Amino acid sequence: MSRRAPRVGFVSLGCPKAQVDSERILTQLRAEGYHLSPSYQDADLVVINTCGFIESAIEESLDAIGEALAENGQVVVTGCLGARQEKLREAFPQLLAITGPHAEAAVMSAIHDHLPAPHDPFTSLIPPGGVRLTPKHYAYLKISEGCNHRCTFCIIPSLRGDLVSRPVGEVMTEAEALVAAGVKELLVISQDTSAYGVDIRYRTGFWNGRPLKSRIGGLAEALGSLGVWVRLHYVYPYPHVDELIPLMTADRLLPYLDIPFQHASRRILKFMKRPADGEDVLRRIRHWRGICPELTLRSTFIVGFPGETEAEFQELLNFLEEAELDRVGCFAYSPVDGAAANSLPDPIPEAVKEERRARLMTTQERISERRLAHKIGKTLTVLVDSASDQGVVARTAGDAPEVDGVVHLPADAGLVAGQWAAVRIVGNDTHDLWGEPLSQPASAPVSAATGLA
Repeated sequence: MSRRAPRVGFVSLGCPKAQVDSERILTQLRAEGYHLSPSYQDADLVVINTCGFIESAIEESLDAIGEALAENGQVVVTGCLGARQEKLREAFPQLLAITGPHAEAAVMSAIHDHLPAPHDPFTSLIPPGGVRLTPKHYAYLKISEGCNHRCTFCIIPSLRGDLVSRPVGEVMTEAEALVAAGVKELLVISQDTSAYGVDIRYRTGFWNGRPLKSRIGGLAEALGSLGVWVRLHYVYPYPHVDELIPLMTADRLLPYLDIPFQHASRRILKFMKRPADGEDVLRRIRHWRGICPELTLRSTFIVGFPGETEAEFQELLNFLEEAELDRVGCFAYSPVDGAAANSLPDPIPEAVKEERRARLMTTQERISERRLAHKIGKTLTVLVDSASDQGVVARTAGDAPEVDGVVHLPADAGLVAGQWAAVRIVGNDTHDLWGEPLSQPASAPVSAATGLA
């Protein structure tokens, strides 16, 4: 005998914009196999899309909430009145969930929590967290698309357009789904992560019924409340990046920044149409490390850019020695069809570009090995990526998957992929660390990320 499909009652109040929101929620409910109930008595749960514009509309919404609670008892509130969450909670503490307007994903999440969707082999084939190409324990979380910069070596804006930030509630709902599916590390990505929300003027959205600004600081703090590692990639060094560092010392974010500096010469950066210069960046780095000494910095650089002199390349090498970045990637400049830099004078011969790239990487290897050596003797929390009879491969808070180094552990460590573990570091080479697992369990994933001793 087949189980009855779950039924949802729905009350839609307010303006046409609210009606559109209701239509989207109802469409999603039908798509997931829910049935719509014409009465409170026959519904398993009731959703009320409220209005909060004028006093009479507020009264109508409050009356509807009270009636639904009296007749059914299982009520989710959304819409404009939902923005006044504290007052609603005070008046109706028994509500299942409260969200603000334009919160389709949050409403569906609340319904799923209290009334799971029926399984239909024809429509519900997507696993929790979606279909991903990464291992189960980490996932990339894209927060925006496109870019407002016009770097002369890049054609991303012509391919992907200007910056378009995702709604903050949608981002957080996806992040929650990933964590619920077993993800232990969220890697936040975009073309320009620190510009998140600029295009929508940092519009306030809603997550779990509370307001949340579409700004990288607020988003990072919210992500940090999910109890997993949160790692930021592609962070341009705008002034407000300084606000992220205290979140690292407060264990909300991994102490890790991936910032594409590209060069250190002011003149070359100007031709690249990149922000800042080497001296400014060095001051910022000293400031950040003064607040968070465990901070890992990764960056990428381009050598052999048109017009780059030997003196300017040496300026870049000097910058590396002073900055002591932990992880560095380097590319020899290569013309890209459609890039503005193609028309710049004084192209650098290929042999010179390659020679400079090799010199830079040799310099960086010495720096990397020296900084890794400082970790010997420390106890760190690692996230295991793989385990086999050949050995265990894990990563520290300072290692992003596939682009940074790893921690090698013995095969008999008794560890499995996706597990956090406490290890004592016993050795290093240019890029990687070697460790020994400890019998003590790993601490809370974020607070233990920088080291226990």
